[in-house]
Amino acid sequence: MRITPLSLPDVLRIDPVKHQDARGFFVETYIQSAFDAAVGRPVHFLQDNQSHSRRHVLRGLHYQTLQSQGKLVRVTEGEIFDVAVDMREGSPTFGRWTSEILSSENQRQLWLPEGFAHGFLVLSDYANVVYKTTVPYSPAHQQCVRWDDPALAIPWPVAGEPILSDKDRQGLTLAQAPRVALR
Repeated sequence: MRITPLSLPDVLRIDPVKHQDARGFFVETYIQSAFDAAVGRPVHFLQDNQSHSRRHVLRGLHYQTLQSQGKLVRVTEGEIFDVAVDMREGSPTFGRWTSEILSSENQRQLWLPEGFAHGFLVLSDYANVVYKTTVPYSPAHQQCVRWDDPALAIPWPVAGEPILSDKDRQGLTLAQAPRVALR
């Protein structure tokens, strides 16, 4: 497993080693000890989630305030443009973002620690996205930052308006969005 820090502190790209032959391939997608060593602390995942979306669907930018989630994201089918936005109160990189292309082909994963908003745009005909979270989903603490907030200026690779949920259409601007206070 190759683990690469990205432009925002604590956000990591994980490239598993792919063993391929005439039969197909084998990949170790998660090794607790290697992951904990890369993150620099023990991480315990409490929930696994999966979404299936079609081309041009944009989900996000989602995060939780009081019960902030760390997320380990990967794609089992298709391809996405995956984005992490720093929402940590007092962070020197607050409001900055980073992105990666995750796909079933490249097998990459993205680690977003607690305090980051997450969103993705489906680039292929459809995509299955699987992610682990460090705390369960909490509707009472769920927040959404607008995908097209000019303050973020994320260059989403989509022509025109993406397909959004009503909740995502009503997202807050970065200036309006509550910060995540980390312990």
